Amino acid sequence: MTSNLKTYKKAFCAIALIFICFVSSSQGNTSTFKAQFALGLNSPTEDGFVTGFEGKTINFPSVNVGVQYMFRQALGAKLDYGFNRMSNKSEASEFKLNYTRVNLQLVYNANRMFNLSQRTGVFVHAGPGYSNVSPLGNFTQNKTSFMNAMAGIEFHHGISDKLSIYADLAYVHGFLKDFSPVTDGYGSFNGNLVTLTIGASISLSGCYYCDQYD
Repeated sequence: MTSNLKTYKKAFCAIALIFICFVSSSQGNTSTFKAQFALGLNSPTEDGFVTGFEGKTINFPSVNVGVQYMFRQALGAKLDYGFNRMSNKSEASEFKLNYTRVNLQLVYNANRMFNLSQRTGVFVHAGPGYSNVSPLGNFTQNKTSFMNAMAGIEFHHGISDKLSIYADLAYVHGFLKDFSPVTDGYGSFNGNLVTLTIGASISLSGCYYCDQYD
């Protein structure tokens, strides 16, 4: 498993490097480079916990931070980081854990598919990533890492030429087998995750509206 994770890490780093090089070399008057920050809730799947250490259905917080580059009017990519805190249900053994992820995703501007106002936008995003779970308290030795695939949809509303607020509903699918031995799963998590966040998207270069909403 360790060797596979090392291979995945190398592959992901290579993809990220290609993305950075592509962004650096891409040019165009309608290109848009954005920074995004969002805060919200997360809901883990029950099968990601071992018996006796079930997590709450709804947890706070979920924090997403990323950068997005639209290299075409309808297509772009983003590299983002997510932090999620989870804790136990009232009837389960006490624990808390941090679930973090890094994803490289394609972004599709779906505006032309809908009859929306100029200041409203819909974006679909999806791509691979890497997740790390770090239990706190008595179970810090039960750390685990695995590859993931993420997909979501964002609803934007423009406030100004440089700023929009948005809501993002996303699903993160984890690729990891059941804990073996089961004790490795005490206070940990290896399942899937749904997040709902609200945040701000800030244009760092180019024209926000002429790229996203024309």
